[in-house]
Amino acid sequence: MVKDTEPQHIAVIVVAAGSGSRFGGAVAKQFCCLGGRPLLMHAVDAFRHAVPGAQIIIALSPEMMPVWQQLCRRYNYESPQTVAGGATRSISVRNALEAITDNADIILIHDAARPLANSALIDRVIRGAAQHGAVVPAVPVTDSLRRADTDTAVDRSPFRAVQTPQGFDAQLLRQAYRQPLQPRFTDDASVVEAYGAKVTMVEGSPVNIKITWPRDIIVAEALMKATAEEAES
Repeated sequence: MVKDTEPQHIAVIVVAAGSGSRFGGAVAKQFCCLGGRPLLMHAVDAFRHAVPGAQIIIALSPEMMPVWQQLCRRYNYESPQTVAGGATRSISVRNALEAITDNADIILIHDAARPLANSALIDRVIRGAAQHGAVVPAVPVTDSLRRADTDTAVDRSPFRAVQTPQGFDAQLLRQAYRQPLQPRFTDDASVVEAYGAKVTMVEGSPVNIKITWPRDIIVAEALMKATAEEAES
């Protein structure tokens, strides 16, 4: 849990407006069942546990808002505030930024497809954002890499795989999102870097996997079980 010495006003944007087309299910992956509940609920509850009292905003596609409301009723789940997402991730985040209170010190942005972010990771991101202004959690690349254009091997040692939540000084993030949004903005760090600010890496978590394919649900459930067993031992 974040200590009292940390900034008191933290806001969280959970981006859940994507179609999840690669997942291939009947509904978007963020609404699929993981450990008996929709995946999105796990993502939200990670922040409710790690940062009690934080303002949490979910960005949802307008057509999926009734689905989410129905799921909340079914599971007796209290939803955070929701806003309409846009055609791209960046537009969804910009829309959510407008709903965040002006007194936020740090803003975290998290993908709903990462349901296993733990409190230690969230704490590192908040502390890093408070110190550096803009941080991303990252983990070493473990697979061998090759260039698609030349079919040659690439040294993987200098590369890192970026995760979420990404954390930012609230004023910096708001200013960065006032610039014209570009297709090359694949995450919030790229928006902030284009604005001219430096982004620092903090230690990510190998458990913080992204759900992309149906088989990832099986992996996530196994990780949830292993984490629970470790906590009990």
